[in-house]
Amino acid sequence: MAKLKLGDLAKIRDQARAVVSLGEGKGRARIIVHMGTCGIASGAKDIMSAFLNEIETRNVADVILSTSGCAGLCSREPMATVELAGEAPVKYADLTPEKASKIFEEHVIGGKIVTECALAIGSERAF
Repeated sequence: MAKLKLGDLAKIRDQARAVVSLGEGKGRARIIVHMGTCGIASGAKDIMSAFLNEIETRNVADVILSTSGCAGLCSREPMATVELAGEAPVKYADLTPEKASKIFEEHVIGGKIVTECALAIGSERAF
């Protein structure tokens, strides 16, 4: 097997992202609630419940709600990331159930980033 070059890795990364992006096209948006130990201790379960409540109350079928581990910023928990198809992900920090509902209404449904809650826009890249 030939050695991989940096360009080869970027191509593999892009192919993998296309496959797993938003559940392979099954949703137009994905919300990821960071539920590491620090997130759970800070109230991430309440954030997850708030997003789930919004999805159920509004009868939204094209939003994927999932969890991940720690995002590495324990002091800013609870946190969630919102990914809309074709747009850069937005990481939200210092969340409350009320902020989660506002993010769902304005960003997930309306497409407008809630800047007062946003921590970062875009994904980290190693190269």
